[in-house]
Amino acid sequence: MPKRILQGTVTSTANAQTVTVLVERRFTHPVLKKTVRKSKKYRAHDEHQTFKVGDTVRIQECAPKSKTKRWEVVTA
Repeated sequence: MPKRILQGTVTSTANAQTVTVLVERRFTHPVLKKTVRKSKKYRAHDEHQTFKVGDTVRIQECAPKSKTKRWEVVTA
């Protein structure tokens, strides 16, 4: 099964080797036929701590790295 890749914005770099990424998705509501924006935060592994708040990054699924980290940063 292929690994999912998501794109989002870094919102926090407070923890060592970890970035918090806000991923926003847009879809049409099935009843209202209106475009809805939903967002979710993911904690991703950033080995070399190269990314800063505001950067747009791509994250990829991986094996669990810690209790909350299931994603790793692929590219900027």
